[in-house]
Amino acid sequence: MALTEEQVYAALKECYDPEIPVNLVDLGLVYDVKIIDDWVGVKMTLTAPGCPAHSWISQNVRERVMQIPGVKDADVRIVWEPAWEPRMMSEEAKKKLNWTD
Repeated sequence: MALTEEQVYAALKECYDPEIPVNLVDLGLVYDVKIIDDWVGVKMTLTAPGCPAHSWISQNVRERVMQIPGVKDADVRIVWEPAWEPRMMSEEAKKKLNWTD
């Protein structure tokens, strides 16, 4: 059975920044998912370049993606362009964090 982006995004919705009670997808931190055979690549950012949980978050994302049946390898690339902005959050995340535009 072929891997799907939906499977990967569902797994990523189980990953959190330890300081924010909203998953990484709803925070708008996941920019792209690539699937090539049994390899998954995740391109994402963090809320700030100096995030102290940088390594922990990227390792957590990789470990969670590796748990998806059929995934044999995964890479997480942290990028800073485009820079994350609160407007990138889902409506659900904005409500949870009481954020207004």
